[in-house]
Amino acid sequence: MANEDQAKGKVKDIGGKVKEEVGDAANKDDLKNEGQADQAEGKVQKGVGDAKEKLSD
Repeated sequence: MANEDQAKGKVKDIGGKVKEEVGDAANKDDLKNEGQADQAEGKVQKGVGDAKEKLSD
């Protein structure tokens, strides 16, 4: 079962992908870059959740 950090990280990653695609389609580099940053943040947060889960096992 996913913990809160894993779930929030995944949601942030997916939201970032959407932002990146919208920014790309609209030719808005700032939105595209923001989406890429959100993806990175989401991956880090999910990684923290993964580590917490391993420690609790």
